[in-house]
Amino acid sequence: MRIGLWIEDAARRLNEIAVDAKAAQEHGISRLWFSQRDGWDSLSLITALAPQTPQIRYGVGVVPIYPRHPLALAAQALSVQAATDNRLTLGIGSSHPVIIEGQYGLSMEQPAKYMREYVEALAPLLAGQPVDRAGDRLTARGQLAIDGALAPELLIAALGPRMLQIAGELTDGTITSWAGPEVIADYIRPTLDKASAGKEIVACVCVAVTNQPEAAHQWIQDHYGMAGTLPAYRAILDRGAAAGPADTAVLGDEAEVERQLQRFADAGATEFMFAPVGTAEEIARTVEFAYSLGSTVTQSDAAGR
Repeated sequence: MRIGLWIEDAARRLNEIAVDAKAAQEHGISRLWFSQRDGWDSLSLITALAPQTPQIRYGVGVVPIYPRHPLALAAQALSVQAATDNRLTLGIGSSHPVIIEGQYGLSMEQPAKYMREYVEALAPLLAGQPVDRAGDRLTARGQLAIDGALAPELLIAALGPRMLQIAGELTDGTITSWAGPEVIADYIRPTLDKASAGKEIVACVCVAVTNQPEAAHQWIQDHYGMAGTLPAYRAILDRGAAAGPADTAVLGDEAEVERQLQRFADAGATEFMFAPVGTAEEIARTVEFAYSLGSTVTQSDAAGR
């Protein structure tokens, strides 16, 4: 299982984010991740950081599909590939009605059907192939060519069974949110494997390396508890019998966190994405622990393990 690291970019300047990116590269982190939220455009941010970090891979988890037509997103992703020497992992997702309908004023009717039509257009466009599709929900006609750009790895933020089926059939795998190891082992991995075995599962998990796990649990509840009210997240939380997002976090000292990481590896996750949370001191301690694991995993991979 590889080690990835999510970097907070909210209210931060490029030079500040670059410091974290360079440190992660120096410590052997497999991949750096950013979220598309209400600040930086993640794909533009990755393009700006790449010249300063020439080895590390980058991922965006995730770009909401509704505001960006497949032709537009494919052109942007391939431009990032050309600018970064093909180091991008493109994560896409449906997002949530409160955002897509509430902020953008777009319909989220039949999201799984829209996702399938979207990926059926996006995937060939990323591979430089022509597309001529007129579906029930989406029309896409055209072809893109950017010298030096290869198709990026494509992942879907898939939590429901229909989305996981699409991820298994049409993409390289999935990115999970608020899913513990039991949910990955008993539901996500088997559902993906039913469509196509061996797909990627990137488990995004809040982590605090701390001596006060109860306080860190409360921190997550205070900052991310509202996510538990969103229908897609509520469904995955219920599958794991979690009252809220905080119940899916990995909390404790270094030994306890390492023990929990092994559970994710045993469940079938191919990458563990650290999302550090808590106080400034806890975040720094968590990042340092991720660095120590990143170096170890990188060396193991190099040895063919």
